[in-house]
Amino acid sequence: MSGVDRVRAAFTAAARQGRAALLGYLTGGYPSPEQFGSCAEQLLRQVDLLEVGLPYSDPLGDGPVIQASSQQALERGATLELLLGEVAALRAQFSVPIALMTYYNPIWSRGEEQFVQLCLAAGVDGLVLPDLPADEASSLIQVAGARGLALTFLAAPTSTSARIELAARASSGFLYLVSVTGVTGMRSREALSEVPGMIERVRRCSSVPLAVGFGISDPEAAAQLSQLADGIVVGSAIVEAARRGEDLGNFAAALRAATTRYPSV
Repeated sequence: MSGVDRVRAAFTAAARQGRAALLGYLTGGYPSPEQFGSCAEQLLRQVDLLEVGLPYSDPLGDGPVIQASSQQALERGATLELLLGEVAALRAQFSVPIALMTYYNPIWSRGEEQFVQLCLAAGVDGLVLPDLPADEASSLIQVAGARGLALTFLAAPTSTSARIELAARASSGFLYLVSVTGVTGMRSREALSEVPGMIERVRRCSSVPLAVGFGISDPEAAAQLSQLADGIVVGSAIVEAARRGEDLGNFAAALRAATTRYPSV
């Protein structure tokens, strides 16, 4: 099964269970190189897709929680090779899809062909690309597409319909809808009040699975958005729970329970 197939199957399976897919994010090498594997295993027992963040020195799209985790991981020696080794070990145990969230610079510095090959060898199913516009990704789309590696591009509240359509066509895994203008981080539910309208607008432009992220930090917010989106992404709240030493399995289980879709009355 290709990465594209595995990612799409995760959304399909969740929908058949009457819920939105739960996508959990954890920074690679965090909270420590020794603890990352066990934390990821806890998440993989509950999430439908695990998004592993490649630590990067200039994470422009991330808020303070993920920025701090990325910096700490780098200071403790996180590298692409070490992270992919951890992913390979996880892939040997779990069939849940694993996507690598990475800014484009690490891909460019390795070369697209080599980066994709390294990811595939480790069992990575897809890439989430927060800073690469779809119209500037033609070569990566071709390289990844030929090998079945799923690509996910982002659409923001400020995106025009034309930009949304472009990102949707280029996304072979799912389309990532940024729920609020700004960086990642935990926000109040009031800050997510405009998301239903955005989802409706994106639905008119896209037929790929739609996952909403940025600002979802608790089961209540997860429940609200699960009625509208195909998947929800929880990142900063999971990273913060890892920092506090919480059981991430229990944390993710509460989020998963909240993704059940309730029939309209």
